[in-house]
Formats: sequence, C-alpha cells, structure tokens
Amino acid sequence: MRHRHYSFPDRLLMELDQGLRTLFGRPRATERTNPAGAVPDAELTEGERSHAAGLMRVDHAGEVCAQALYQGQALTARLPGVRDRMARAAQEENDHLLWCEQRLAELGSHKSWLNPAWYAGSLAIGAFAGWAGDKWSLGFVVETERQVVRHLDDHLAQLPPGDGRSRAILERMREDEARHADTALEAGAAPLPEPVRRLMGLVSRVMTRTAYHL
Repeated sequence: MRHRHYSFPDRLLMELDQGLRTLFGRPRATERTNPAGAVPDAELTEGERSHAAGLMRVDHAGEVCAQALYQGQALTARLPGVRDRMARAAQEENDHLLWCEQRLAELGSHKSWLNPAWYAGSLAIGAFAGWAGDKWSLGFVVETERQVVRHLDDHLAQLPPGDGRSRAILERMREDEARHADTALEAGAAPLPEPVRRLMGLVSRVMTRTAYHL
C-alpha cells in the first residue's frame, strides 16, 4: 500500500483500521506461507508446552509493538519513500502476527492480554520518531529490529528441542527482522544516542517479562 496519494486524515483512518485489525481482527498480510506448515508437531510435556507458549506470546506481543511502531512512523514520516518502506515492513510484520497467533492456538494458549497497552505505547513512540525526522525514524527501526533479533536468538535457544514448528516460525521472523534493519540502514538511518537505546532496551525487557505470563 502506498500512502503518497492520500491526505493525512485519510492516512489516519487507514492506520486506525489497521490498528483495529492488529488487535482484534485479521491484519492485512502478504499471504506468505506459514514456515511451520510442513513441520510435524511433536509431543511436548505440559511444562515444555507452557514454556513454548510463553515465548511465542512474547514474540507475538513484540510484533504488535513493531506493527504499531511502523504505523506511527508511516503516519508522520515526511518522505513518501520512507512511508512506503514502513508500510511494506508493517505488512511483513503482519505475517509474523498471524504465524505466532496460529502457533499459540496450537499450543492451547492465548495472546497477551496487555496487547492494547503495548500497541498504544509503541504507536506514540513511532509517531514521535517520524515527527522528529526521517533519519531518526529509520534509526528507531534499526534499533528496534536489532533488539528483536537478539530476543529471537534467545528464544530459539530456549525452545524445547522437539518444538520444530515454533522454531521454523522464529527462524523466518529473525531473517525478516534482520533484513528490515538492513533496509533502514541503506535508506539513511541515523544511529540513536546511547541513552535512547538503553531506554528502548529497558522498555523491551519490561514487555518481555510481563507478556510471558500475561
């Protein structure tokens, strides 16, 4: 979806629709095949299933945050090319949302009950980043995706050895997130100040520890 032909009120309504889809409906995705589709499910103990579900719930909540961040940036970004990059990345993040949600259902678990709060906070951060300037907006993308990659690496190490379906999803997500960071760098992202990166890391840790249980 390209935003350059729409007025700001139009884009606002479009992002509102996308936000409602993210939280309560089926978001618009690229319709890529779920990477876990051909992977057989394994017999997991109750403890392994609970732990895998907690990790996938965190990853789903992280994708809600990423979606909101991209939407906020797309809403306030100045250059149409930057808005287009945000829109495409957001659509790919929707794939991740659907894959994680499907896996949570298979594990007999639920999405984070605090997703609306994660979404609202990330939308505000994304909108502020876009308002600050495109190079800073892209810098937020780079740092966000790098932190997501580190979380995914940690979760891949923690997954029960037999949970190949969750592993296939997280590995594809990691590949996409690293590419999003590279794309933002190539588009002219500015490195964020160290205090900002530390604050983002702190917020991320709070979300991660909370979403695992809630």
